[in-house]
Amino acid sequence: MGQRAAVRRGGDRPAVSGAGSDPVEDPAASGGRHGREGAVRRSERTFTGWPPEAFDVLLRLEGEPSPSVREECRRDRERLVRKPMIALLNDIADTDPAYEDFSVWHYRTNSWWWQHQGAVIRLARNVEMGLRFDLDGLRIQGAWWYPVPEQIKRFRQAVAAAGSGPQLLSIAQELTARNYEVTGDLMKRVPRGYPADHPRAELLRHRSFIAARPLGCAAWLHAPEALDVVLDAIDELRDMMSWLLRHVKV
Repeated sequence: MGQRAAVRRGGDRPAVSGAGSDPVEDPAASGGRHGREGAVRRSERTFTGWPPEAFDVLLRLEGEPSPSVREECRRDRERLVRKPMIALLNDIADTDPAYEDFSVWHYRTNSWWWQHQGAVIRLARNVEMGLRFDLDGLRIQGAWWYPVPEQIKRFRQAVAAAGSGPQLLSIAQELTARNYEVTGDLMKRVPRGYPADHPRAELLRHRSFIAARPLGCAAWLHAPEALDVVLDAIDELRDMMSWLLRHVKV
């Protein structure tokens, strides 16, 4: 995805986030969000939702906005679209230190970057969760992507193994049942060294593993309750992210 400007713990300190960022702990180690001591009390939250006017700004940026239109929208877009994402990511980080290494995208020359506000939470090298806000509302995904060869090797070994392989298959099926789209970069055939009729042949073809779903565009998006919606979705992705951290982290 190129370079992203890192924003950590409420600051706005530009930095280049590299593929080798090496964080933190397995988010499952703290036992899940519910009942966690670090859960953010409502009185302490900085995120209040995206103002309805955020959509007005994004509507102005539809299509191929001219450079002058982008500049006219820059200040409002920063205040109404990007700053709420920073506040949301800070509140998420306050629930668990595993989520403290995050980036919130800045703008680029391509119109797409002005029309979509993204953010990434890095859990390990090439293992991350992402959020995206645009005219369709909010979207979340968990991903292992842009892997190094050692990660691909570890992924295949874990998929082929009798214990961890069926576990990932079950996780993928459960996420699909929850309306996640489970995708990735797939080889045309099962990789060399594994039988074509392997019971998890489809998973073995993956060179990346992504689960994503839209969270919607309802009234909660404009309220502090959006944090709870996102944290619930993070809980849904927890088993997948924990599996990836156990088996492909390098």
